Amino acid sequence: MDPHALSDRELLWLLIGRDTTEVLYHGRLSPLVLGEGDVTAHPLLASAMEISRRVLRELLCDREPLTSSDITREYLIAHFAGKPYEVFVCLYLDNQHRVITVEDMFKGTIDGAAVYPREVVRRALTHNAAACIFAHNHPSGVAEPSAADQSITSRLKQALAVIDVRVLDHIVVGGSDVVSFAERGMM
Repeated sequence: MDPHALSDRELLWLLIGRDTTEVLYHGRLSPLVLGEGDVTAHPLLASAMEISRRVLRELLCDREPLTSSDITREYLIAHFAGKPYEVFVCLYLDNQHRVITVEDMFKGTIDGAAVYPREVVRRALTHNAAACIFAHNHPSGVAEPSAADQSITSRLKQALAVIDVRVLDHIVVGGSDVVSFAERGMM
């Protein structure tokens, strides 16, 4: 049986059984995995989502140079999935652009997070980072960068330039939409 050929409903039958699927599944998978609304996430589905996050993190941090934005995008979409508040993340890289670590630096509210350049610089020095990529989510689902996003990126770039740490990108995730400052020429 090829899992790629199965419908969402049939995949759920395999994971949580037919009866549970019929009770919980109403045409969308995200409420089941993310626990949105009144639906409580099924423990097995929440575990599957967490395993997916961890697999993507392994792929991201497997010590190969970060040359493709695809894995980074997929990891960040999974990382931010279901978070009803903004989270600002730093991916710290070595001089070969291999991921040293990924850290959730700041947690905010539904429409903002306070970002402190001093803390980003301190962590970059702690990890002996040569470069970094910033990312944060927009819980609204709209990935379009705001003026505040552009401003903090500029402030962070200036602060990190003092210690010779390059800023490669700032990625904004809104649901499954992703905007890269670098790809838009905003870096």
